[in-house]
Amino acid sequence: QVQLVESGGGLVQAGGSLRLSCAASGRAFSSLSMGWFRQAPGKEREFVAAIRWSDGSTYYADSVKGRFTISRDNAKNTVYLQMNSLKPEDTAVYYCAATRGAVLITMIRGYEYWGQGTQVTVSS
Repeated sequence: QVQLVESGGGLVQAGGSLRLSCAASGRAFSSLSMGWFRQAPGKEREFVAAIRWSDGSTYYADSVKGRFTISRDNAKNTVYLQMNSLKPEDTAVYYCAATRGAVLITMIRGYEYWGQGTQVTVSS
């Protein structure tokens, strides 16, 4: 089992920045691929960013490419999502996810473990 706890969400003005953190426990963190997803009110959960455990490759949704950066610190069992140039349309609950796999890491069904989510609100 893997437990995931997100933090770092909050209210920020458009153009501002936030850094989300996700602390993992229960399994060797370095062997987990990690992802961030988000769900806005009335919308389906969508992929934001992912980092593969085996080679550190990173992937981003087109909507966040160039603005968001995913990274990990295996010594701290933590994955981060640095969010810059935030827009009102980035407002959502952001979820951290983990998988032992390395293939379907841009897809919801590719993940076995999920955090509870953290709210990000961007005001215009």
